Amino acid sequence: MIKELKYTNRLIHETSPYLLQHSHNPVDWYPWGDEALARAKKEDKPMLLSIGYSSCHWCHVMENESFENEAIAKIMNERFVNIKVDREERPDLDELYMNAVQVMTGGGGWPMTVFLTPDLVPFHAGTYFPPEDRGGMPGFPKILVVVSDYYRNHREEVGKMEAQMKHALHQMVEIVPSQETIDEKILAKAFETFESQFDSNYGGFGRAPKFPSSMALSFLLRYWKRTGSKEALRMVEVSLEKMANGGIYDHLGGGFHRYSVDERWLIPHFEKMLYDNALLSRTYFEAYQATGEERYRRVAEEVLNYVIREMKSPEGGFYSTQDADSEGEEGKFYVWPRDQIKEMLGKEKGTPFCAYYGVTPQGNFEGESSVLNIASTMEKISELYGISIPELEEVLEEGRKKLFGEREKRVRPGRDEKILTSWNGLMISSFVDGFKVTENEKYLEGAKKAARFILEEMRKDGHLMRVFHQGKSQVKGYSEDYAFFIQALIDLYEVTFEIDWLKKADDLNRRMVHQFWDERNGGFFFTGKENEPLIARSKNPYDNVIPSSNSVALFNLIRLGYLTGEETLKQKAEQIIHLFYKFLSEHPSGFTHMLSGLSFFLDPEEIGIIGSKNDLRAKSMLQEIYRAYLPNKILSLKDPQEPIEGSWFPFLMEKGVIEVPTTFVCKRFTCLPPVRNEKELKKILK
Repeated sequence: MIKELKYTNRLIHETSPYLLQHSHNPVDWYPWGDEALARAKKEDKPMLLSIGYSSCHWCHVMENESFENEAIAKIMNERFVNIKVDREERPDLDELYMNAVQVMTGGGGWPMTVFLTPDLVPFHAGTYFPPEDRGGMPGFPKILVVVSDYYRNHREEVGKMEAQMKHALHQMVEIVPSQETIDEKILAKAFETFESQFDSNYGGFGRAPKFPSSMALSFLLRYWKRTGSKEALRMVEVSLEKMANGGIYDHLGGGFHRYSVDERWLIPHFEKMLYDNALLSRTYFEAYQATGEERYRRVAEEVLNYVIREMKSPEGGFYSTQDADSEGEEGKFYVWPRDQIKEMLGKEKGTPFCAYYGVTPQGNFEGESSVLNIASTMEKISELYGISIPELEEVLEEGRKKLFGEREKRVRPGRDEKILTSWNGLMISSFVDGFKVTENEKYLEGAKKAARFILEEMRKDGHLMRVFHQGKSQVKGYSEDYAFFIQALIDLYEVTFEIDWLKKADDLNRRMVHQFWDERNGGFFFTGKENEPLIARSKNPYDNVIPSSNSVALFNLIRLGYLTGEETLKQKAEQIIHLFYKFLSEHPSGFTHMLSGLSFFLDPEEIGIIGSKNDLRAKSMLQEIYRAYLPNKILSLKDPQEPIEGSWFPFLMEKGVIEVPTTFVCKRFTCLPPVRNEKELKKILK
C-alpha cells in the first residue's frame, strides 16, 4: 500500500537523500541557506537546526517519533524556523555545531539538535529527544516550548550566552604552533598509550561500543617496521583477526559494518560506510604486505569486491552508505534463524556450517536470529563432526553461496547514492593498493574510472566540488575533499607512472594551499576562502572515523615535495607537524594518522627507477616494490625516452648515463648501491 503524501516541504527540491527523506514531514523544513536565515531575522525567531545523515538509525527514530508527529510539528512550525542539514554534505556545519553541543552537554552524536539565534549562534543543544518524557529525558515538545519561551523572555541572558559561546568556539579552534624540536621519541610515547588502551582478549582499543581503529593499527604497523616491536605487530594481528572473524564483518557479502555494540566485535551496528571500508581494506592490504598472511589479503579483496558490486555507480564514482535498517528493522537483511539455514543446506551440511558460524537455536540477536561470526576453528569443527578440512571448506563455501543468493531476495537496506569527493579519494587509494598487491586489473580500472569521474563531473572552474547526486555536483569542496583526492591522484601515479595524474595532483595542491592554508600559524583550515563563512573557522585537527585533512595533506606535501623538487612543500609539512605537535604528544589516540605522517616525515624512503615501465625487468622490480611493506616510500620512474621539463624528479634527474632499467633506493637519507634485477632489489628492501 502506497503511503499518502499529505505534506511536502522545501526539502523536496534538494538532492541529498537524507534531506529528501524528510521532504514529506509535516515540519516546515528549510535547507540551510539565505531563505531560512532571512526569515529568522525578519521574524526574530530562534532556529531549530537538526543535523543527521541517511544511514543514522536514531535519526530515523526521531523522525518517526517526532518529525512525523503533526502535534509536535505544529509546535516546531509556530515557534521556530526549522533547518535540516545532511552532515555528509556540510561537514563544516556539523563540526562547528557539534563543538557547541559538546561545550553545552559534554557529549555529542546524531541526530544533533541545536537551537540558534538569528545570528547563527547556539544557545541550547542536545542530540536525540524522545516524543514524551522518558527514562529521565525530557520530551521533545517540552524542550521546544521551554527553549522558545526562554528565547522570547530572557533576551539579555541569551545575548550573554551568545558572547560566551562565540568565545568558547573560537577558543576550541585556535591552535598555536609548538616551538619544540621534532623528536622521534614522541612515536614511542604514542605506542605506550595505545598499548595501555589495547584489549588483549578481543583486539581493538577500549570497551563497547567498539569502532575499528584502522588508522591506529596502520600506525602500529609502521611502528613495528621502524622499531621491530613484536608487541606492536601482535596488537595489529589480534585486532585484524578478531574483526574479520566477528559479526562486524559481513561473511557472505564482504565489507565491514560501522561498529560493534559489544567489545567482542559480535553484534554490529549494521550500516556500512564507504570510508570504513576504504580505510580498513588498506590496513588489511598493509598487513598482508607486512606478514604475507593470505587471510588479510582475502578480507581486503572481499571488501573491494563488495564495493564494486554494491557501492559503485554506473559512472564510476562510489556511493556513500548503506543503511542499518530494512523493512523498519535494524539488521533484518543480515541475520539468520538456525532453522532456515538447516532447511537450505540440509542437516548434514547445515549443522557444521552453523557450528562454525556461531548460529545457535536461541540466536545471538533479536528474535532467535544470529549474526554470522566465526565461532570456532576449522580443526575443531572437522574433529567434532568427522569431516575432513578440505570437505569442510567445500561445505562452508557452498553454504555461503546459498545464503548469499537467498539474502539477495530480501528487501535491501536503503543506499545513500550521493558521491562525496573525499570518501571517493579514500576508496580510490584502496583500489590502487588492491592492484599493487593482487595485480588484478579490475581494481586499477575501478580506481581510474572513479578518478576520471571526479575530474570530469565534480570540478567547476578548476575547483573541486563536495557532492554529486542526481546529475548535479554542488557545495564547494572542503580541505578534506582536496587532500583525500590529491592523495588518490599521487597513488595512481605510483602504479601507472602517467605524468598527467601527478600534474593534476600538483595543480589541485596549489589550489588547496591558496584556498585553505593559514599564512599566520600554518596548517589548513577546513573551509576555504570561497566556502560560506561561519562564526568560527576550524582546522578540524582530529583523526576521527576518517583522517583529518591536515594529516593527509602532511603526506601529500612530503610526497609532492620530493617528486616535484619544490622545497616549500616540505617546509609546509614541517609547519603542520609543529602546529599539532603538542596534540601528538598529549593526545596521540586522537591523531593516529598524523603520527604515521610524522614517522613518514622523519624517515622518507626514496625509490626511483630509470627505464621504461613496459620493460619486463622494470616490471619485475616494480612488483617486488609493490609486494613489500614500504609505508614511507616515495616512488618515481623516469623513462630516458620521455624527458621531463622543469625540476621534477630531482632524485632521478641527477643520475648519469646508466644501464636501464636500474632502481635506486635511499633510506634514512643514505643511498644504497643501484640494483638491476628483482633479486638484488628484494635484499635491500627488507
